[in-house]
Amino acid sequence: MAILGELAALLLLPLFLAFLLARKISKKQDRPKPKLPPGPPGLPIIGNLHQLGENSHQTLCRLSKKYGPLMHMQLGRVPALVISSAQLAEQVLKTHDLLFCSRPATTAWKRLSYNFSDVAFSPYNATWRELRKIILHNLLNPKTVEGFRDAREEEAERMIGSISHRSSLSQPINLSSSLLSFSNNLICRVAFGRRFQSEEPVGDQKSGFHEVLLESEALFMAFFASDYFSYAGWVDVLSGVRSRLEKNFIELDNFYGKIIAAHEDPIRAEEKEDVVDVLLHHQKEEKHLIEDQVKGLLMDILHAGTNTTFATLEYAMAELMKNPSVMLKAQEEVRRIVGDKGRVEDCDVPQMSYLKMVVKETLRLHPVVPLLLPREVMGHVKINEYDVFPKTRVFVNVWAIGRDPDSWDKPDEFIPERFVGSDVDFSGHNYQFLPFGAGRRMCPGLSFAIKSVELALANLLYTFNWELPDNLKKEGIDMKEVLGISVHLKTNLQLQATRHVPYVRRQMVY
Repeated sequence: MAILGELAALLLLPLFLAFLLARKISKKQDRPKPKLPPGPPGLPIIGNLHQLGENSHQTLCRLSKKYGPLMHMQLGRVPALVISSAQLAEQVLKTHDLLFCSRPATTAWKRLSYNFSDVAFSPYNATWRELRKIILHNLLNPKTVEGFRDAREEEAERMIGSISHRSSLSQPINLSSSLLSFSNNLICRVAFGRRFQSEEPVGDQKSGFHEVLLESEALFMAFFASDYFSYAGWVDVLSGVRSRLEKNFIELDNFYGKIIAAHEDPIRAEEKEDVVDVLLHHQKEEKHLIEDQVKGLLMDILHAGTNTTFATLEYAMAELMKNPSVMLKAQEEVRRIVGDKGRVEDCDVPQMSYLKMVVKETLRLHPVVPLLLPREVMGHVKINEYDVFPKTRVFVNVWAIGRDPDSWDKPDEFIPERFVGSDVDFSGHNYQFLPFGAGRRMCPGLSFAIKSVELALANLLYTFNWELPDNLKKEGIDMKEVLGISVHLKTNLQLQATRHVPYVRRQMVY
């Protein structure tokens, strides 16, 4: 009897499994099919990965003109959404900001941020909210930003002095290099209390400071197969990108460790307080910060503050050289306001309305982070009646939005006058103009970045008359971009500079 019972069970099992399968299929057929936004067809397995191109923001802009400003793509196993209009950006960054404000857990971001112990790359959670409060209330509040005035003015004057020395020898100026040095040195003084030469070794490694920063910039945007196919980590090992990441992490970790150790030395108590001092004080007094979080926040400040300031200045000067009438108008304003003081000071800049329009127009045409940092959706939501599901990666193409003819007249032309009498700015409330983003993930360093850019640009325009080398016409300025987590010109900007006004030279070491 027991054997007959077992045989009956075995005979009934296939019927039972068939019943369950039929029920599952029936339920699936009853479930409404999700309505995804339109997008380009992809290839098997890789989807649309091959369509991102070298300059993804430009490629995605071209695709959006065909498939629409709300575009779905499949990047390997990762669904993606590309936003390319002000109206849709407002829905993502304001209306549904809470659902869209997390970050994808990519390989490079996780490692270089100490397992998301930072603000820029961390997924949205309670720890992220606490760290952002520290950044906003302790490091980048208006009083603190104003307190960095001496560092801004001294580094701007140091840059002008170096350019002046080379111009007196009738040497062409590698302006890109000068702007990068200004940006790096300013951030390092504010964050670490000292300047770093570009070739200065980092930690115990032989790599120079600038070389290490460039490598991490590239790694932030490098292709890791494991980010798109969970089973493909071995590909990253074979390609060598995993070992590059580990080497760069060790170099930066040694650098942060030595900086922190130097700040814990009691001798430093009499020196001017910098970002590391503030973080270490917060760590000891509030007991909320661990060492990895201190290092993660230092990583944010170092990478967010260096290349972004440098690239904005580089684009501004390139556009001014291509538009000499704009250059002349900006110089006339700066020189009229400053007079014969010999240099532009922080207190002069608020009066320079046209200079501010030049900076705005530069950021409209050349947002330094053209796709912002990708977001990740935390829950199902409908956008324009289309379904967007959790874990979808979201790219807000602010480069495309800044050139959208529905929002801007003559969008591809450099016309600072478009901001005359306009209340459009980059504070995150005008969704046709989002160089710093908007919502919970908006860049907290906006005020510091703008003050630094405006002061440096004003000094460049005040002190020098600028010309292109004899063998180059304005149409020949190479505006091709190199892509990292931020973009900048692929070819260094080489210019001729002659002093316009007597430069009051202070004693300093170049």
